[in-house]
Amino acid sequence: MTLEVRDLAYAYPDGTQALFGVDLRISRGERVALLGPNGAGKTTLVMHLNGILTAGHGTVRVAGLQVGKENLQEIRRRVGLVFQDPDDQLFMPTVREDVAFGPANMGVRGAELDHKVTDALTRVGMLDAIDRPPHHLSFGQRRRVAVATVLAMDPEILVLDEPSSNLDPASRRELAQILKNLDVTVLMVTHDLPYALELCERALILSDGVIAADGPTRDILANESLLTAHRLELPYGFAIPSTGT
Repeated sequence: MTLEVRDLAYAYPDGTQALFGVDLRISRGERVALLGPNGAGKTTLVMHLNGILTAGHGTVRVAGLQVGKENLQEIRRRVGLVFQDPDDQLFMPTVREDVAFGPANMGVRGAELDHKVTDALTRVGMLDAIDRPPHHLSFGQRRRVAVATVLAMDPEILVLDEPSSNLDPASRRELAQILKNLDVTVLMVTHDLPYALELCERALILSDGVIAADGPTRDILANESLLTAHRLELPYGFAIPSTGT
């Protein structure tokens, strides 16, 4: 299972060019952080991965299947996108109904649907909330349920847009542990550089609509001049741990 992007370019209808020729390849089981300053094109890029946006030029392939209108249903099963704001993803009266929505739309019914819902919620530690309204949950809990709505589709690639944003330290830590335990390929868009280091062995920097750097996360974050050139900063006092720690 491989995600491959070749020479991807995209301009919005108002003429704003967001991507200028992105090339990247992510193999099965990798956990990759997508870093970059505001306006770099990160969200635009991830919205191409499951066909929300259509390439102006170039291609996106998932396990050899080209992203396009003719196979959107299968692409969206394989590539699950978790939005930055969980309220963009939760719209049903109960958690159970939100998590069941995707598989039910794929034709899953009965005991199989129930199993997918309970399994996804168990994986994110939210099974106890199965019959609660999402709006009664904390922000961190809603984000975990949003992840469950995607996991219920059995995706091969999980794309997360700023997963640690607006989380308190405990919720941030809990989500990190959940993500570490998932057996799925991960692409994580984030400004949270320590989170990227904790969760992803590889990192990409997207800047001005192109991939400006690609390598081990530790090496990229240790390169102060590279970070500065692309308007990225580690938190004050944060030091990259040595390999032996």
